Amino acid sequence: MATIEDVRALGSTLERSYEVLVRGRLKFRVAQLVYVAFSLDERTMEFAFPKEMREGLVGGQPEKFRLPSPSDLRFHWVSSDLAALAPDEARELVVDAWRMVVPQKLSRAYDLAHPNGPG
Repeated sequence: MATIEDVRALGSTLERSYEVLVRGRLKFRVAQLVYVAFSLDERTMEFAFPKEMREGLVGGQPEKFRLPSPSDLRFHWVSSDLAALAPDEARELVVDAWRMVVPQKLSRAYDLAHPNGPG
């Protein structure tokens, strides 16, 4: 079972990433782009994810993942039940979401520095 603390420390260490509170919700941004957001009760983690792949993710593991709200379907976004994720799986999703909002050179540098993933 993953918790907000499992990914909070990681999000703060990713290059160009910073933490913000928006209406009481913890979010991680790069510049003005939000790539991870938590619900007020910290049970749900929403994250950037390629639109063309999200039907497969949600359909393949509906106990973990949901489509975003109808108003957010236009965005590259998926919602997850944080308690259904393993801590390493949650950290991987955070890093993959971060990759979507940073230049490729930062993503490649992260891979070189962390060959075994975020762990």
